[in-house]
Amino acid sequence: MNYHCKNLNLKALTAVFMLLIESLFTAQTQKPINVIFMIGEGMGVSQVTSAFYFGEGKPNFQNFKFVGLSETSSTSDRITDSAAGATALSTGKKTYKRAIGVDKDSLAIPTILEQLQDKGYKTGLVSLTSLTHATPAAYYAHIKDRDWHEDIALDFIKSDVDFAAGGGLKFFNKRKDQKNLLNDLLKKQYRIDTVSLSKPVIGKRNLYLLAEDELPNKIQGRKDFLPEATQTALEYFSAEKKPFFLMVEGSFIDWGGHATNAEMMVKEVLDFDKTIGVVMEFIKKNPNTLLVVTADHETGGASIGKFMEKDTATGKKKEVKDKVQINFIDNQHTAALVPVFAMGKGEELFSGVYPNNTIYHKLVEALKKSGVAVK
Repeated sequence: MNYHCKNLNLKALTAVFMLLIESLFTAQTQKPINVIFMIGEGMGVSQVTSAFYFGEGKPNFQNFKFVGLSETSSTSDRITDSAAGATALSTGKKTYKRAIGVDKDSLAIPTILEQLQDKGYKTGLVSLTSLTHATPAAYYAHIKDRDWHEDIALDFIKSDVDFAAGGGLKFFNKRKDQKNLLNDLLKKQYRIDTVSLSKPVIGKRNLYLLAEDELPNKIQGRKDFLPEATQTALEYFSAEKKPFFLMVEGSFIDWGGHATNAEMMVKEVLDFDKTIGVVMEFIKKNPNTLLVVTADHETGGASIGKFMEKDTATGKKKEVKDKVQINFIDNQHTAALVPVFAMGKGEELFSGVYPNNTIYHKLVEALKKSGVAVK
């Protein structure tokens, strides 16, 4: 009798048994992570830097330990737009400018939001623009052109997003086809508020359409909508007691760059930083959460340099040593790399320099480590 062979078989069976026990233990201890993905629209490194010079106290950006850089080009242009940029982030595939949730051949691609819905996740969107605008739309819509807002609104009805707050009311109830999509949403058990950011109803989907198109920017008098809507979403998801995916967009950083308006840009960055603080407080109490903060592109070619003023005695310009000044190269998007910040479960994955679509794959890897396979 071959005792050596029996001994080898016994060792092999023991090894397999131990692997099964380890896998069972891991499955029992793993808990699906929450994912909060924040996009500072048009936010490059200089925009982040402005929070250090123009804010009061230490910015929340400074609390991140894991930081990376992302390259933002599209398949059609070296300099991307919000549609292609957000689609790369939401799907893991680069695409052409103006594309929403479709690849370079205009074929629909599943988004991280949709994939996590299939895994039982609750999902949410918070934006300062219309919910049909390029960045939020890239998480639920599949449309060839970003300007087809009414078609994007139709895709929202099919999306089953659990919590959404922003603008864009007119694309739902003042449409060219005369349809009132709010009625369709009510049939799908949405609670809709077009007046205020009221307390959400647990057990129902909640939709806040609080402007005809975009909300006001900070210079126009917007208060704390972004941090408050984010806090409201987090409270809603906590009450639902399920893992969730939430995308939050700081939309008007980009608009400040397009307007070459330094004051507007800075105020929007500070508002976004304040919202990051809300999420960081949530992570302290809910450590099984991953926060990723990045941008779809940079806008304006912003830089922060010397503050110069005219010397009344000599008529020449002189540097004011305790001040800095924001300058723009133009009012368009640029090809500049944008920052990536991460905190929480899987944060270590986001260090380095990589293309924007890689961020999606890093999210997938972080989810896999928590026992959630989206592919």
